[in-house]
Formats: sequence, C-alpha cells, structure tokens
Amino acid sequence: MTKFSDLALDPRVLKAVQEAGYETPTPIQAQAIPHALEGKDVLGIAQTGTGKTASFTLPMITLLGKGRARARMPRSLVLAPTRELAAQVAENFDTYAKHTKLTKALLIGGVSFGEQDKLIDRGVDVLIATPGRLLDHFERGKLLLQGVQIMVVDEADRMLDMGFIPDIERIFSLTPFTRQTFFYSATMAPEIERITNTFLQNAVKIEVARQNSTSTNIEQALVQVTPSRKDRSFAEKRNVLRDLIRKEGESCTNAIIFCNRKMDVDVVAKSLKSHGFNAGAIHGDLDQRQRTATLDEFREGSLQLLVASDVAARGLDVPSVSHVFNFDVPTHPEDYVHRIGRTGRAGRKGKAFTLATPSDEKYVAAIESLVGQPIPKAETPAQPTPTEEPVAVAEPAPRAPRNRSSRRREERAVDAPAPAAPAKDGPVVGLGDHVPDFLLRSFALPPRVEESTDEE
Repeated sequence: MTKFSDLALDPRVLKAVQEAGYETPTPIQAQAIPHALEGKDVLGIAQTGTGKTASFTLPMITLLGKGRARARMPRSLVLAPTRELAAQVAENFDTYAKHTKLTKALLIGGVSFGEQDKLIDRGVDVLIATPGRLLDHFERGKLLLQGVQIMVVDEADRMLDMGFIPDIERIFSLTPFTRQTFFYSATMAPEIERITNTFLQNAVKIEVARQNSTSTNIEQALVQVTPSRKDRSFAEKRNVLRDLIRKEGESCTNAIIFCNRKMDVDVVAKSLKSHGFNAGAIHGDLDQRQRTATLDEFREGSLQLLVASDVAARGLDVPSVSHVFNFDVPTHPEDYVHRIGRTGRAGRKGKAFTLATPSDEKYVAAIESLVGQPIPKAETPAQPTPTEEPVAVAEPAPRAPRNRSSRRREERAVDAPAPAAPAKDGPVVGLGDHVPDFLLRSFALPPRVEESTDEE
C-alpha cells in the first residue's frame, strides 16, 4: 500500500501531513501527486470527500518550495466557485505549509479590498480566489498574473454551471501559456471535457471512480410526499422533514438540509427553530461574517442542523456530518452527487434523504439516469395536517381622513343603508337599480338610404 512517504513530497510537507494524522493517501492523491510533481497537467475526477484538495495542495507546496514571490505577482493561483470552498482551500494550505515560509492570500467577496491589497503588495506564493473578486483586483490594477506557474480550477463543473466560463477564459488568457494546470471535479459533463481540451496540455486524466457515481458509504432514500393540496406542499414537506429528523433520533448527530431557493432556506430554518430544533441558515445573500460564523458553529458542533442553498454543496468539508436532507430535489442532477457527498466522508457512514413531490418526477429520473441506479424508496412518514407555528398578523389601524371632504364621504358611506340583496328566486336583470339613465332612453334613428349602383 502506498504511503505519503513514497510520494517524493517535501520533508516539511510530510511532517505536516503526519501531524495532521494522515499516513495513507487516498486513491486520487496516490495517483495525482506523482504526475503533478513531474510538472504535468492533471485532470482529476473523483467522488466528493475523497481528498481532492490535498491532491493538488501537497504537490503545489513542494513545487513552490524554491523561489520567491514578487509584489502583486503570485506564483500560483487556485480558483474556487464559492467563498466557503476558497476558505477551505486556504485552511488546507495553512495546515500543510506551516513548516515552510510560503505565503498566501485569500481573495473573496465580503472582505474589504484594502486588507487584500496589502497582502498582494507584499507578494504571495499562493493566491486563492473566487473568479469575480480576482478580476476586480486585476481591473483595479492591483494584481498581475504573468508570474503564475501553477493554476488550479477546483470543482470545475460547478464553476461552469455557475456561469464562470467567460471569467475563466479571461483569467487563463492573463496567465502564461507555460503554466501547469490542474482541473478537479466530481462530475464531468461533455462541455467540461471540451473546455479542458482547450486549457490543458497533454493532461493526465485520473479517474478513481466512475463518473458521476455516489459513495457506497452513503445510504440513500427517496421519500415521496403527496400534498393534500398544491398550496400546502411547502408546509407539509416541512412536517415530513421534522418527522424524519425525529425518527432518526440520536443517530442524527448533525445534518445539512438543502433547499433550491434562498428564500426557502430562511423559512425552513425558522420553522425548525420554532419547533425546538437547533438550526441555522446559510446562503449567498447573507453577510460573509454571518456565513463564516454559522459554518464555524456547525463545524464545532454547537449547531446541529445547517439549512443551506447550493452554496454549501460544493467543497464544504465537515467529516462528521451524519445526515443530508434534500428538502428540494435539485434541478441539476450533478448537484445531487455533490449534496449527498457532504456525508459519508473519510470512510464514515452517512445517510441521505430526498423529499420528492409528484412534480419532481422528471428531476428524480434525471438523477437516477446520471448515477446509473435508482434511489431506494423509503417509507413515507405520516403526513398530518400542517401544524406550522401561528403567525401573528396585526390588525391594520384605521386610517384618518386626509381632509374634510374625504371625511364627509366616509361619513355618508357609513350612514348610507346597505343595498338590498336581490331576491333568491327573482331574475337578475342587467345592472339592477344602478343602470345609468342614458341607457334607458330611446333614440330615433334616421331612415337608411341605400346607395345607388352604376347598373341602375
């Protein structure tokens, strides 16, 4: 069996890996690291939770061990689709590079430009960024990319799904053609393969699991929810969700609950909290400090249930997540693989429940087609009439009349007798007593004169 000591990594990197408690590399690490150390481009495809981040972080630190960064010219660049994933890559770098003198900078939204500019001005060996914030710094003249030796696109399929293709193409055009490039992803759509053929040169393709497959450590279940009425679907799904969490009991130590819409994330989180659950929300509209604080609470265990949009589906590494609940069936089948990949990590067992209504049939079919197997049907919990927390609605205060004439009109309206209701058996004729007078008048029409023709 391959060990990290067999991979020709920098001794300082090996020391940090050992201190982190790792001895044996995962399949993606064992296969990708040797090629990366040889300077080859790498296209890595592996399930989520298999250690893709370390498979490019460890060789990067080794390759950058010699050399020095210049001001505003980073030596390597890591692109990530979300702030959370970028921050996680930065944490991995801090863990494995702590015995080296390499420097890093994290460029994400929600943080002031001034602090980030100071880091860039000092010169950084590793620049970790989201595409939008990276281009913001470049357009402000604060960043030069001619010195990039290694470039990484992490979660490549998500980068393309989120509409970052133009940004990625522009960023690649700003970096040297001689750079070394890594593409890592859990899924590989045909369009991504076309893009990688453009950006990578003679890349080594490493596929340690069947494309778009799900981990065998995850027990999957599809829960069919048939709402009593269409307008009650949302509330009854919340009832089913709470029943599932209660049914799992102590085995559900913590869980991530995914919703398709940001507004639903807040509603589901508030509903859970009102019923006594320890829940919090995270989505793209929240302030970065709030998002970071919520994630820290979830990692530390002070928060049990994390209700999230797909911003948390990619790259969120919390090894001890016991359950994933898809409150909504994802509309993109690839997102299903990433969502449930938040559990069953690092060899642990996990459970993933997906709540589906009859209108979700096409999305479920697309997921099953992608992963190549049906999702096992689970016993649907009893669906009682929604007992959501009552929402207090304040009675509107009477509006004071603006002037004397409006007050008189209101007084007349109050004093006026109510119109008599039409007899039940009597016919309803036109507009009743409210027919305008001019409609009841008769008019004499002039006699019609026919026009003569030429034949007459």
